[in-house]
Amino acid sequence: MPLPKAELHLHIEGTLEPELLVTIARRNGVSLPTTDVAELRAEYLFEDLQTFLDLHYRNVAVLRSEQDFYDLATAYLRRAHTDGVRRAEIFFDPQQHLRNGVPLEAVMSGLSAALTDARAADGISADLILCFLRDLGGEAAKETLRAALPFRDRFIGVGLDSTEVGYPPSLFREAYAMAAAEGLHRVAHAGEEGGPDYVWEALDILGAERIDHGIRALEDAHLVERLREERIPLTVCPLSNVALRTVSTLADHMLPAMLDEGLLVTVNSDDPAYFGGYVERNFEAVGAQLGLGAGQLARLAENSFEACFATPEQRAAWTAELHDAMSRQPTQPTESLGSDA
Repeated sequence: MPLPKAELHLHIEGTLEPELLVTIARRNGVSLPTTDVAELRAEYLFEDLQTFLDLHYRNVAVLRSEQDFYDLATAYLRRAHTDGVRRAEIFFDPQQHLRNGVPLEAVMSGLSAALTDARAADGISADLILCFLRDLGGEAAKETLRAALPFRDRFIGVGLDSTEVGYPPSLFREAYAMAAAEGLHRVAHAGEEGGPDYVWEALDILGAERIDHGIRALEDAHLVERLREERIPLTVCPLSNVALRTVSTLADHMLPAMLDEGLLVTVNSDDPAYFGGYVERNFEAVGAQLGLGAGQLARLAENSFEACFATPEQRAAWTAELHDAMSRQPTQPTESLGSDA
């Protein structure tokens, strides 16, 4: 059985599997280069982040209606439930949909309805985090946030994604100040392609409460010390890092070193339709290929609850459930959840 866990780095648009892509494209009369699912899936191989984004944005263009966004989120949440996810904090990119001519109301209503129905059906706690496309700049981010404020009750935070290099966090100082004034949580992609300086900026200029990716933080010992001492979460996506070639192979991944440094690191799937699997597949892969023991995998799951934006009562309940699950595994020492055995 999958361990109970939270997923904190998941782009809902990145869960668009080829089968659903074809279904929605036909429904909306949007042409694709091919409707053969195998041929579409064969395109999901990338040289770097930008080659992924080019395909990703082409596919996202099929999403047009509230029903499309509902179907997209529902499909992900069903998979997440199977993977043991108790809490999902889901990124979405309104700017991409707005420039495709999709009303923000359709995006928000479809996603929100799916989250509500999944909570009722499977007990998953889920919330939305509105992301800014960094290549569109700081002014566009402010405009997007203003447009989204009428829907303030439907999202809990803001994030920063898309092409990293050349678009440092400092460009979004004002947008994040606006978000803070609205009481929104603040997270940011940093330290994936960009260096440790991007992580410093996200923390010091944007007031980021979590760093998405953050794998290059290990290049800066002072930054590692700060992340450890302040318990700043890092939402790492191992299979994504390999797919986008920021790490050569999974065996080369820095996740074990991050754990050894005592960092509050979590494992997530990023854009799982494109990058080789959903969150449980990431857990399985790091266990098998990085040699992480049951205790280390449990620590990653426990970290995810500590790092999420749920209530203290919810976090405590999920952590207790995790402890109980581990105690029921006969080969797992139960005296210390963090055991590496």
